[in-house]
Amino acid sequence: MLSQKTIEIVKSTAPVLEVKGTEITSVFYNNLFTNHPELLNIFNHANQKRGRQQTALANTVYAAAQHIDKLETILPVVKQIAHKHRSLGVKPEHYPIVGEHLLQAIKQVLGEAATDEIIEAWGEAYGVIAGVFINVEEEMYKEAGYRDFKTFVVSEKVEESDVITSFYLQPKEGGDVPAYIPGQYISVRVTIPGEEFTHIRQYSLSSAPRQDFFRISVKKEAEFDPIGKVSNFLHEKIEAGSEIEVSAPAGDFHLEEGQSPVALISGGVGITPMMSMLDTIARNIPERKTTFIHASKHEGVHAFRDEVDTLMDELVNGETCYIYENPHDESQSHFQGYVNKDILSQYVDEGTTCYVCGPAPFMKAVISTLKEMGVTTIHFEFFGPAMDLSKVESVPV
Repeated sequence: MLSQKTIEIVKSTAPVLEVKGTEITSVFYNNLFTNHPELLNIFNHANQKRGRQQTALANTVYAAAQHIDKLETILPVVKQIAHKHRSLGVKPEHYPIVGEHLLQAIKQVLGEAATDEIIEAWGEAYGVIAGVFINVEEEMYKEAGYRDFKTFVVSEKVEESDVITSFYLQPKEGGDVPAYIPGQYISVRVTIPGEEFTHIRQYSLSSAPRQDFFRISVKKEAEFDPIGKVSNFLHEKIEAGSEIEVSAPAGDFHLEEGQSPVALISGGVGITPMMSMLDTIARNIPERKTTFIHASKHEGVHAFRDEVDTLMDELVNGETCYIYENPHDESQSHFQGYVNKDILSQYVDEGTTCYVCGPAPFMKAVISTLKEMGVTTIHFEFFGPAMDLSKVESVPV
């Protein structure tokens, strides 16, 4: 247990961390990777270059400082991050390394303001915070089916649209794949020729749970470095028969059980976790009222349209809505332009449970509109570190 004095010191430094947090975490990551370059085998290089990881860590540290006396308050955030850590293979022995470099970064950025008393208090607090993460992650490792990564074989590669391709993955050693909840993701680890470190990316599972395979559906990015390095490698170099390393499913964005009406609302490649949810509903609870709303730039990049239509035909009460920004054939979409309140109000009411996934500006627009409509149960998923939606640039609605 932390002493009252330690709690007071940590909480009193929270305003400073709010202002200096990203600067501190930027220094932290630079020093960490300089002294422990092997950790680049775990961290997402693209998120580092774009600054998203630094911001996400800063927000987490700030939240921990605010609630250091009641860490259960931020347990949902802890669990969300722990899912990522478990999927990446973060281990207990990594935490002392991180703690050492985090304290060094605080001292480096704050200078004389970071007194020995403050650093000592933060050292104690970090130990408690790290212990919470380690315990939560250990439980997740026990539930996962296996630890670290296993070798899988690509049994099939299927083009779903101009930019999205599905990869069917089966364990090289045979046997069943671990069970998962629709909406969860797996981590894929690849070694790219010419690259010093391995690369890990998370991809949503895009079909209902099956015993013998995983399916991921990957968008080929226009940019190769750093954003699309792994995705483009999968598109260009991985074929049926190729081997890749895969971790067990993880993630706290998933379909909840029950019979309440649901709306699956996606933009672009955000359709992937929705496919797992829709497939599951069609197979197991076809009487559940389900609305599937998807926005794309045009029909050429719209993946799974035929599959969605087939699954929706199996439902007792299902509706689809396709919105194309610039349709090549106007007859192929229900609406042209962007998702807006007029569209959402036709398909969603206050009692609907909504799942939202897509680019951050898309999610900001959709979620804010749903809240305006009085919808209170909204789940959403970021591809990558969590962001503050209020600071995301909006899209037209």
